[in-house]
Amino acid sequence: MSSTTNIVITGASSGLGAALARACAAPGVVLGLTGRNRDRLMETAASCTAKGAKVEPGIVDVRDDEIMQEWLEKFDTRYPIDLLVANAGISAGAGGQPESRKIVKDIFATNVTGVINSILPVIPRMQARKSGQIAIISSLAGIRGLPSCPAYSASKAAVRFFGEGLRGELKKDGIGVSVICPGYIRTPMTDVNDFPMPFIMETNKAADIILHGIHNNKSRVAFPLALYLPLLLLSYLPLAVTDPFFAALPKKSSY
Repeated sequence: MSSTTNIVITGASSGLGAALARACAAPGVVLGLTGRNRDRLMETAASCTAKGAKVEPGIVDVRDDEIMQEWLEKFDTRYPIDLLVANAGISAGAGGQPESRKIVKDIFATNVTGVINSILPVIPRMQARKSGQIAIISSLAGIRGLPSCPAYSASKAAVRFFGEGLRGELKKDGIGVSVICPGYIRTPMTDVNDFPMPFIMETNKAADIILHGIHNNKSRVAFPLALYLPLLLLSYLPLAVTDPFFAALPKKSSY
């Protein structure tokens, strides 16, 4: 990344967010890192500082609209944001049972409302500067509704469409928008899965792929191709044809 880049990454306390932060960390880079777990976030901040970056950690819950807006605006005033990565997200399942009301509401509050809260305060400021990049972490689970995790799948589809729409809307303002659709990545969210996860990827490799796509302002960064392309093809087939296949997929445990 550029030595003058100011970057905000939400959900940076562990998993993919922490890996993205470490991959961006370098002398001259200012990182605004948010998360809910203070100890883990400080560990990420320390590792980034050791690589020469200036780090501004924020113990912030993306679900809190007012606090997110206040934190983002304060950071942007001091360090005009060049790149914002809306990464914070949660996953859950019900082990084959219908997802509870709490699971569904929690997933949408973090994965959809949290993304909105992370992006909207920054857009007017980027528009005024006629520059900036926004990246939204969706998922391959957002390509087609999955019976194994309906709420998670729906939440990731929602932010995928949101990002794709924003890209066209903000292009005239000089703002790039990339939607990131990864497959399985080895994180605390996937560690609870007790079923095979094809083409599972380490966080460092996933972070490199994502940042390369963002650097090139790709509209969609979907990987691995060996999983993305078949899933994309299946999404175009009639539901009556594909329902039995998707219904047979392993059921995700609660996270």
